[in-house]
Amino acid sequence: MMTGATAVAAALVVLPLLLIFGFLMYQGASAVNLDFFTHLPKPVGEDGGGMANAIVGSLVLVGLAACLGLPIGILGGLYLAESRDRRLPWVARFLADVLNGVPSIVIGIFAYGLMVLPFRRFSALAGGFALAVIMLPIVVRTSEELVRLVPSSLREAALALGIPEWKVLLRVVLPTARAGIITGVMVAVARVAGETAPLLFTAFGNRFWHQGLDEPIAALPLQIFAYAISPYDDWHRQAWAGALVLIGIVFVDSLAARIVTSGRLSGVR
Repeated sequence: MMTGATAVAAALVVLPLLLIFGFLMYQGASAVNLDFFTHLPKPVGEDGGGMANAIVGSLVLVGLAACLGLPIGILGGLYLAESRDRRLPWVARFLADVLNGVPSIVIGIFAYGLMVLPFRRFSALAGGFALAVIMLPIVVRTSEELVRLVPSSLREAALALGIPEWKVLLRVVLPTARAGIITGVMVAVARVAGETAPLLFTAFGNRFWHQGLDEPIAALPLQIFAYAISPYDDWHRQAWAGALVLIGIVFVDSLAARIVTSGRLSGVR
């Protein structure tokens, strides 16, 4: 009976995701075609077009967020796990937990005041900065917990060979925890890939190809939001298609994390 109850509980956990994915397939699969991935949005009121600029824009924003947030997050987690100080790591850990609970729209307003107002323009850099701030606490806490799981015998063996402590951390501890850290990174990327509120204040959106990182840029969540509140049926279908593509990107991202964690890529590495 307990085995059956736990199996039902596991099925109930998976059921919402299956229902969401099935509903998106029903609503948006008809609008997913080659034009959707290769064409720009059509003018207001015209049928057809695609979200090529939004797909590329989302990838650019997530890439910027990763470049800004991952080095700080991973090294910050390494410091929290390895520091012998009792006060500063506790404060940093507490603040990271608080930051993880801050609503994303508040982070968007913060990035607006820091990156948009001084330069008087919306930009991809401002959007990437906002997403990087959202990524930071997830990467920091995940990296810290994974580094703590590395056996102390590995550190002691490396130190016994006369290797400096900083090299032990970078060449022994981090590579050992690499699979778990990559999983945390993938989770953080999946989290920010669907964020809309921060981008409303920073990236702003763009119906054309962006010409530089200091200009407004399109993103899938922004395009979905704009199409969903429009009065046009074709835009509604494309909004469902965009949501389907977005959840597909998150699915591929999560699948890659699982493959890395299971060690299937160990031979390639």
